[in-house]
Amino acid sequence: QVQLVESGGGLVQAGGSLRLACAASGRTFSSYTMGWFRQAPGKEREFVAAITWKSNTVYADSVKGRFTISRDNAKNTVYLQMISLKPEDTAVYYCAADVNQLLTSSTSRYDYWGQGTQVTVSS
Repeated sequence: QVQLVESGGGLVQAGGSLRLACAASGRTFSSYTMGWFRQAPGKEREFVAAITWKSNTVYADSVKGRFTISRDNAKNTVYLQMISLKPEDTAVYYCAADVNQLLTSSTSRYDYWGQGTQVTVSS
């Protein structure tokens, strides 16, 4: 009953910036924990960042200090601001929603997933 649509991906040079957005359709979006994950070809999906409805946040060590997750509950949208991008950040980025409102990095805890948006960082 919840649909998520990511946008904002693209091709950037190393050191550049990009902002991703995820629009959600659920009526209870404001109560969901929202997460960002990424997956490179041949690799498992990995956690990037998560945010609760009260805007408590957690980040993967690999992106801490470079990425910022935020949300606008009135717009049913969560964002991922990425700066100082590195080639190893190249992946398909997915947003996800956890109805249970946990601040979690586990993919199995999320109930809804978007289709992803490609981020490519050139060296």
